[in-house]
Amino acid sequence: MTAIGPDVPTSELVETLRQAQRFGFFGPGSIERAIEHAGAFVDAIGPERHRIVDLGSGGGLPGLVVAEAYPAASVLLIDRREKRTDFLRRAVSRLGWSNTTVRTDDVEVLAREVEARRTAAFDVVTARGFGPPEATLSLACRLLADGGRIVISEPPADVGDRWEVELLDRLGLRSRRHGAVRVFERR
Repeated sequence: MTAIGPDVPTSELVETLRQAQRFGFFGPGSIERAIEHAGAFVDAIGPERHRIVDLGSGGGLPGLVVAEAYPAASVLLIDRREKRTDFLRRAVSRLGWSNTTVRTDDVEVLAREVEARRTAAFDVVTARGFGPPEATLSLACRLLADGGRIVISEPPADVGDRWEVELLDRLGLRSRRHGAVRVFERR
């Protein structure tokens, strides 16, 4: 997979994602396609990112692929469903990743911690199937460090733009489509 390099994903990660799919943590379909889609997140994130959070991590897409592609970054996978975060904790342990933390919580709680400066803001916020566009983007903005980037999964290009200009203006964001994802940055 050229989008994220020849060493990502490892066979261990592919098997972990297959297991997540068997458990019903994401839909049927080709794991290779799902990983390719996660590769679009990696491409959009760019270099030199130190703190990354994946919202609604579920079965690990794109979070686990991102964590493997950025071994020097601190990656937080957050989901409020304990069954999924238990799976992710075991997966991260089995994969031997010290850069990745899994948290069972509502993203709103994390956002309040960032706003109160009890938790540092993130260089990158990713989301795939997290929630409605406005809710996802509003929460992501609350987690974002200055100069940071939000990367959100997009439907096929022929569906049209789901991001209202008024919302982007209100949040002070500019955006661009980057393949299967949309990238948001502060103006």
